Amino acid sequence: QVKLVESGGGSVQSGGSLRLSCEASGDTDIISTYCMAWFRQAPGNEREEVAHLIRARRTSYADFVLGRFVISQDNANKNTMYLQLKYLRPEDTAMYYCAAAICEYDRGLYYPPKEFKFWGQGTQVTVSS
Repeated sequence: QVKLVESGGGSVQSGGSLRLSCEASGDTDIISTYCMAWFRQAPGNEREEVAHLIRARRTSYADFVLGRFVISQDNANKNTMYLQLKYLRPEDTAMYYCAAAICEYDRGLYYPPKEFKFWGQGTQVTVSS
């Protein structure tokens, strides 16, 4: 059973930075072989995808990221994934979740599934103006 543990959240002022971490365990080379993603959910809002990382190679970001965030795998610890947050805004305030799933495969490319199977407990990011 894959287990995901997030850390790194906190309270910052507008324009600040944070680095979120997701430690994966329970299978071999999870981040290198699974589809990984960061989601967020603010109170009263639906959960939304922030970014995904496909088998530690291809990345994709939500439109609202606007070049401010970077999803990556730790080069030294292959079981750790990061979400670097920069130029944070009050509207980025949310609980951030790490997610993992077996990728779908079609005509030579891997894709994230419609639903991610494994989820962490979340880490809170609060941005004040």
